[in-house]
Amino acid sequence: MIPAAHAVLDLSAPRHNLQRVRDHVPGSKVMAVIKANGYGHGLLRIARALRGVDAFAVARVEEGLGLREAGIIEPIAVLEGFVCADELALVLQHHLEPVIHSMYQVEIIEASGQKSSLSVWLKLDSGMNRLGFGEHDFLEAHRRLSGCSQVEKPIRLMTHLAKADELDDPATTNQLRLFRALTEGLFGERSIANSAGILGWPEARADWVRPGIMLLGASPFPHKTGADHDLHTVMTLQSRLIAVRELEAGVAVGYGGQWVAPRNIRLGVIAIGYGDGYPRSIGNDAQVLVRDTRVPVVGRVSMDMLTVDLSSCPDAQIGDPVVLWGDQLRIEEVAAFADTIPYTLLCAVTQRVMIVEGSIVRRRPGAAGSQQYQRHG
Repeated sequence: MIPAAHAVLDLSAPRHNLQRVRDHVPGSKVMAVIKANGYGHGLLRIARALRGVDAFAVARVEEGLGLREAGIIEPIAVLEGFVCADELALVLQHHLEPVIHSMYQVEIIEASGQKSSLSVWLKLDSGMNRLGFGEHDFLEAHRRLSGCSQVEKPIRLMTHLAKADELDDPATTNQLRLFRALTEGLFGERSIANSAGILGWPEARADWVRPGIMLLGASPFPHKTGADHDLHTVMTLQSRLIAVRELEAGVAVGYGGQWVAPRNIRLGVIAIGYGDGYPRSIGNDAQVLVRDTRVPVVGRVSMDMLTVDLSSCPDAQIGDPVVLWGDQLRIEEVAAFADTIPYTLLCAVTQRVMIVEGSIVRRRPGAAGSQQYQRHG
């Protein structure tokens, strides 16, 4: 039995989105970023959907180990690198590719008695001010790594863009200028662009690109959706109506009586809440889809339920399916209602939401009829 709150994953969508990446950067290799449990979609599930990509990237060593243990053979970069000699040993054993961002890591490599070949990425902090070598230490780190016999040469180079989603901000141009100045004359492949860099900054498209959110069908830019980039939605979050009742004007709904019915309404109760990952912070301008009709969320989202005004959908009845986000109600819109970003919503979906693999029968823009799903596997 499929519970009320469940997520349908269309695993053909990541492959479509990967092709869109390749269309934008035909001369670059693609490193698919699938950290944080595949942005809430399932680490292994998304890795398998993207088999054949040039490489994967995860945040931590344990994520890379999980992929290796499941039989993933593609190169795997570890964006946070390793933090101790024991982790370095695991990196070497499982042929992971750590990002080197501190002199502490360089010292661990230098002190290591390991003879296995180690493929690394050397990271420049060009303006994110999080991980990476500053401009005064970057070349020294490169020199010391070049002196380590176990480190493969040429050493590959990367940086990370802090404001690529802000197309009018000069910060990205400044980061690109610094990266090019510091790496001039160094051999080795480069990687700069994340999803926003791929879509908005052609000058950031180097030997490798690192798409993340766009592979899951969402836009990295505010005020845009994945549809604006011909990206297909991977996750559709669904539930169903479990109660429909008549309310008189002046009746308060939910915890704290935050919302009061301005007129007589039909109130719908949906079996999903913040215990499933739907944001409690969402405002009463938010909408969900009932029978392909947008209806507003009213009252405060609770742990297991939320309430909606069904006035615009008078035929709604108990058992009707509800879409919280998906192809026709994009997650970027829902994130805006909650004053957050799509990444947060996707990563927040909890374990009690059943994952159902399926495929979306997508309607053409302007065509009649609803979005439908076919379950499989």
